[in-house]
Amino acid sequence: MTASESNAVTQTQEPGVEVAGAAMKGVIQKGIVTANRLLADKDGYYAPDRLAAKPVLTADDGSYDLRLRGKADGWALVTLEADGATRMICDVVPRCDQAGAEAVAFGQPMSLDSQFSLRGAGDLTTETVHLTPLTHLAVTLAERSANGLSPEALSGAYQTVEGWFGLSAGSLRLAPPDLTRLDNLGSVSADALQVSIANAAFLALVNDSAQWSTISEVLNNMTSQIAATGQIDIMGDGINVALADLVSAAALQSSELQATVESSVISQKLVVVEYRNVQRFKTIADVYADSDTAVADSEGSADSSEGTIDSGSDTTTGTTQDGTGEQVADNTDTTATDNSGDTVADNGTDTSEPPATDTVQEPAIPADAALLSWTAPLTRENGESLSMGEIAGFEVVYGTNPDSLDQSLAIGDASVDELLVDELTAGTWYFAIRTLDTDGNRSRLSEVVYKQI
Repeated sequence: MTASESNAVTQTQEPGVEVAGAAMKGVIQKGIVTANRLLADKDGYYAPDRLAAKPVLTADDGSYDLRLRGKADGWALVTLEADGATRMICDVVPRCDQAGAEAVAFGQPMSLDSQFSLRGAGDLTTETVHLTPLTHLAVTLAERSANGLSPEALSGAYQTVEGWFGLSAGSLRLAPPDLTRLDNLGSVSADALQVSIANAAFLALVNDSAQWSTISEVLNNMTSQIAATGQIDIMGDGINVALADLVSAAALQSSELQATVESSVISQKLVVVEYRNVQRFKTIADVYADSDTAVADSEGSADSSEGTIDSGSDTTTGTTQDGTGEQVADNTDTTATDNSGDTVADNGTDTSEPPATDTVQEPAIPADAALLSWTAPLTRENGESLSMGEIAGFEVVYGTNPDSLDQSLAIGDASVDELLVDELTAGTWYFAIRTLDTDGNRSRLSEVVYKQI
C-alpha cells in the first residue's frame, strides 16, 4: 500500500466536520474552546457526550475553527473558558471598569477571571456557532427542557432570548461585529450591530457599580435566574440583574458609539439600534408569558411595521408591483418617525412610559432627519410566495413634492427594514419605497408618507 493510499484510508475511517464561529464580548483572544456532540439517551434526553474535538484557542479577532470527529450531522455544544492568558477587548464606551485595578479604555485588552465562560450550540450542518453572553443565556434556558439540550429546546431558547432583547428572528446566528473597529467594516446590518451592543451591555453594567465587580458575576446572576425560573427579572428587585437595565445600557451604548465612528452609514445604523432599544424598554413589561419557561414576544420584537409617524399623517400600507405593473404584494408598511418618538398612529404598539425609577432618554434622532421603517412583502399578486432570498433590496425615494420624488437611496440588503434619512432642509418631505427582486423586477411605489422638518 502506498503512502497516499494509506492517507486515503485514514481519512475515510475518521470523518469529521469543521465547526467555526467567533467568541465576542467584545473580542475574546486566546479563549479555550471545546466542543461536545449532543446525543440523546434511550428516553430522548439530550446531553453533552464526550469531547468531540481537541481544544483550540480563539484568534486575535475572536474567531475559532475546530474539527469534530464523526459525521457532519446532529448538534454540538461549544464552550469557551478563560485562563491567565485570555484577554477580552473592552467594547464599552468610554471605558471598562475593573475591581481593584485601573479602568481599561475602549478598544484596549483586559484580563478575564477564571470563572468566565460562554456557551453556544448549533446544528453541525450549518457549521457556525458563535459564543456570546446571549447564546450563553439561551443554552441555560434550553437546559430546563424536559428533553435537555435537544435541537427543539435549543432552537426555541435562541428565539426566546432574541425576544427578550427585541432582536429579529435568527439574530443570534449572525456574526457579531467588533464594536471597536466599526469603521473598518465594509458593511454591517443593524441586526448584527444590535446583537453586539446587547452583549456589550453586560459589561457596561459593571461600570460604576458597587454590586457587580466582573462580567462573570453579571452572567452568573442571570444564568441563576434563568435556571431557577426560566426568566430574567424585568425591572429589578435590588438584588438581581434586570432585563430593563441591560436594554437601557444597550440604548446608552448605541448613543455613545455614534461618536466613535466616522462612517455616516454605520452612524445611521447605530441611531436605528438606539431607537429599537428605547422602544424595547418601553414595552419590556409585555415580554413574559404566563408560563415560567416561555416568553411571549408579540409586541416586543423589532417589528418594522410598528413604527411611529409624523403628526398629522396616517399610517399607510403600500402595494408593490412587478415590472409589468401587476401587483406583487400588499403588505409593505412604510412609516416615518418624528424626532420626539411619540406614537401618533395607534397600531397596537404599547408606548406607555416605564416606571419613573427606570427611565431611558429618547434616541437622538436629528431634527433634520426622518427614521423610516417597512415590512418586506411576502407574496406576489398572483399568490406565489416571495421569499427573502428573492428580494435583492429596496429603493427609498423622497422629495419635497409628493408628485415628484426626485431623490433616492438604494438598499442592497433584503434584511434591512429601517433607514434614517438625514440632512433634510426645512419643509415637508414625502417618502415612498419600492422592492427590487433578484430577477431585476421593480415594484410600484408604496403609498406616500410625510414628515414636517
